[in-house]
Amino acid sequence: MDKKLLTPGPLTTSESTKKAMLHDWGSRDIKFIDLNKKIRQTLIELINGQNVFECVPMQGSGTFSVEAMIGSLTNKKSKILILINGAYGQRMKKICSYMSRNFITYEVAEHEIHNIYKIENLINENKDLTHIFSVYCETTSGILNPIQPISELAKKNKISLFIDAMSAFGALPLDIKETYFDAVAASSNKCLEGVPGVGFILVRKNVLQNSKNNSHSLSLDLYDQWESMEKNAQWRFTPPTHVLAAFNQALIEHKKEGGTTGRYERYKKNCKIICDGMAKLGFKQLLSNELQAPIIITFLQPKVPNFDFKKFYNSLSDKGFLIYPGKLTVADTFRIGCIGSLYEKDMSEAILAVENTLSDLEIKLI
Repeated sequence: MDKKLLTPGPLTTSESTKKAMLHDWGSRDIKFIDLNKKIRQTLIELINGQNVFECVPMQGSGTFSVEAMIGSLTNKKSKILILINGAYGQRMKKICSYMSRNFITYEVAEHEIHNIYKIENLINENKDLTHIFSVYCETTSGILNPIQPISELAKKNKISLFIDAMSAFGALPLDIKETYFDAVAASSNKCLEGVPGVGFILVRKNVLQNSKNNSHSLSLDLYDQWESMEKNAQWRFTPPTHVLAAFNQALIEHKKEGGTTGRYERYKKNCKIICDGMAKLGFKQLLSNELQAPIIITFLQPKVPNFDFKKFYNSLSDKGFLIYPGKLTVADTFRIGCIGSLYEKDMSEAILAVENTLSDLEIKLI
């Protein structure tokens, strides 16, 4: 039996999503072309972006899509403000460095959110800013960043906002009628509960149309990928057919659950069970409740002599649950995810497994 993945992705997937990969697809066949078209349309509909946004899928992990978004939709004349409070903001900074993009950063600690007034001051001090890059839910800590006020600042100052929504898309609200942005990058294997191997960028049509010849890379050229799909409905290079079949099934299930709102409600319940259960066992969260997104929770490693994360991890693994190591620089931590095809019963069983692990390893926290 598969272990339950309490991680930020790859995730536990439904049986029907797995079964969707049991068939072979011809990449030029009309059935696959229709499936690809359906996925693109569905993703645009999730942000109410019909007739305004385009969806450009991209092979690879989420980082491929973020790099494609940055490389294709900015150029050497752009000036970018990158908001950083974790590894994925740092990764956008590294991508911009590789591409020799002109950027400034506003960095805060991994357990803090950015001050809106400070962002506004940076905008006022840098009148030539063209873009703001922000991470919606920073997977490093699980922190929920203030996307709405950031969006309002960008719109007010006519600055293009790009969002890394890897750990948010499909569970946290993102609607162009409410939130201004020009592009958002996400992937199949997070809150949409598909399997790894494909990401996507949703981008305003006029922004995409103006991006020709920007890209530093042939394989990551969004304009070229989009133009090809518009002309003949084909991927330029071999598509991840089985991954897309699973993604299509996952999107069907997402809709059946009530879309983004329904998915959020389940994850919120999962998060509460984990947070409450771990607190009763004596663990402490890194983030306060108002900053905690119901996606992945960071816990401080207990400061008791016999707590060894590797032994703790392995004992939970033996009981059928995989958690995630910490990624913070400010403290020793570990993470437990709330997402994937997991429900309240799974979360309660996970807490019981943690309790039994503490007993097995003779760790006393309370």
